[in-house]
Amino acid sequence: MPITFEVLEKDIAGRIGRLSTGKRTVRTPLLLPVINPHLQPVSPAEMKAMGADGIITNAYIFSRSSEYRDRALSEGLHDLLGFDGLIMTDSGSFQLSVYGEVEIGNLETLEFQQAIGSDIWVPLDIPTSPDAGRQQAAEELAVTLARLREARETLGPEAPVAGPVQGGMFEDLREQAGREVGEIGFSFCPIGAVVPLMESYRYSELVRVVMAAKNGIPPSSCVHLFGAGHPSMFALAVAMGCDVFDSAAYALYAKDRRYLTPSGSYRVDELAELPCPCPVCRGHTATGLRESPDLVRLLSLHNLAVSLAEISRIRQAITDGVLWELVDERCRGHPQLLRAYRDLLARNRELEPFDRSTKRRFFYRGSESCLRTEVVRYQQQVGRIATGHEVLVAMDGVKRTGFDTTLFFKPPFGPFPPELRETFPIGQSEIPDWDEDMLVQGCAGIRVLMEANPRSRYTVFAPERWLAIVERELPGCEVRCDRV
Repeated sequence: MPITFEVLEKDIAGRIGRLSTGKRTVRTPLLLPVINPHLQPVSPAEMKAMGADGIITNAYIFSRSSEYRDRALSEGLHDLLGFDGLIMTDSGSFQLSVYGEVEIGNLETLEFQQAIGSDIWVPLDIPTSPDAGRQQAAEELAVTLARLREARETLGPEAPVAGPVQGGMFEDLREQAGREVGEIGFSFCPIGAVVPLMESYRYSELVRVVMAAKNGIPPSSCVHLFGAGHPSMFALAVAMGCDVFDSAAYALYAKDRRYLTPSGSYRVDELAELPCPCPVCRGHTATGLRESPDLVRLLSLHNLAVSLAEISRIRQAITDGVLWELVDERCRGHPQLLRAYRDLLARNRELEPFDRSTKRRFFYRGSESCLRTEVVRYQQQVGRIATGHEVLVAMDGVKRTGFDTTLFFKPPFGPFPPELRETFPIGQSEIPDWDEDMLVQGCAGIRVLMEANPRSRYTVFAPERWLAIVERELPGCEVRCDRV
C-alpha cells in the first residue's frame, strides 16, 4: 500500500495531518523514537503505552545482526519488537555518513526492509556533509536521485518508500531535490543530513536548508526532518512545515546524564528539583534520581515523556492557532534558536500563503511579532479599503467631522475601517502598550493604503507621545495632534 498524507488543520506552515501506510494510520506532527535492538533503555511496548504512535529503527543493524536478522525475517519487526504501531526503518545511510561505506546495496536494503515488514522503507541515500563543496553535493545528490528512481521503477508506485531530500548546504540543490523527489512520485519526504547542524546549534542554517527543500517538495507531501531530537526546536521545525521527527536524543542525553526540558537541558548533577510532572520526576527527588543505579533508564523515560508531550503541545497550538506564540516561547531558550526564529520571520512572505486566514488570537510579544504572517497578510489587503477624497486615520481613536472616510488604527497592522473592528486580526489581537516597533509597522500599513489610493488626501491624528515618529514614517500625510 502507498503512503498517503491528509492535512486536517494548519497554522503557519505547520500541519496536523493523517499519515497512512498499509493498515496503520498515525497523526502528525509525529515523533518516532529511535530503537536500537542491542541497547534499548525503554522498550517499544513502554513507548506505545507512553503515547508513541510510531518508532524508527535501523534495517542495516538488523541485517548485520547474528542475534536478530533471522528472527526479524521469520517473525517480522512488529512481533519481534512487540510494537503494533507504525515502524519506519532507515537503510544504513546513517552508518554511511559515519563510516563512509556500508556492506549493502540500495535494492538489497529495500528488499530486506520489505521482508521484515517495515511500514516505511528508506532507500540508501547519500547524506552530504554540511561542510561538503558544491561539486560533491551535486554528485551525491545525483546518486541519491538515481537510487530513488531505481526504487520506484523496481518496487512500483504502491511500495511505501520514502524519498529523502539531500543537497548539502546549497539551497538551489535542496529545492531541486525536493522538486525531483515529488516528480518521481514520493509522498513521504525526509530532509536528510541535518544532524550536524543541530548538534552544533547551527539553527539558522537549518532554517535555510529546510525552507529551500520545502520550496521544492509538493505541499501535499509529508515531510520528515531526520534526526531532530531535542524538543526545544520541534515547534520551530513544525512552523516551517515539518511533520515527522525521529529522536535518539532521549537515550543519548540520558547516557550523558542530561535531563531534557521543552526549552533546554540540564546536567542531572546540577538539579536541586525535578520540574516535571512525569512519573519518574514525581517518584524521585533530584538526589534520588542522581544516585539511582537505574539512572540511564529513568532519565530516558523522562526525556521521552518530555519529547512526546511537546508534540502534543504543538498539535494543540496548531488547533488553537497559536503556533507562533509557542515558537516565540521555545526559541527564547537559546540564543541560536532565537536567531533562527528571526531568520524564519524574515521569510514571512514565503510562509504567508500557507498560514490560516483566521485564528482565535494574535498575541503581541515584541518586535518579532511585527513580522508575523498575520501582519503580512493584513497589510497585503489594506489596499482594498475604499477611500474618499479626504481620509482620516484616527490613531487616537477619536472620530472627527469633515472627512469622507474615517479609519482607525491598530498596530502593528495599521488602518482599519470600523466595520472590521470585531474581525480577525483587529478584534482578536492582544496588544499591550504601544512601542516604537509596532507603531512603525502599523505606519507601513498606512503607506500601503496611500499607494493604493494616491488621489486621496490623508490626515493622521496621532497621540502626542508618538507624533515625531509618525511624522517621520508618513512624510506624505498631514500629521496632527490635539494637545491638551
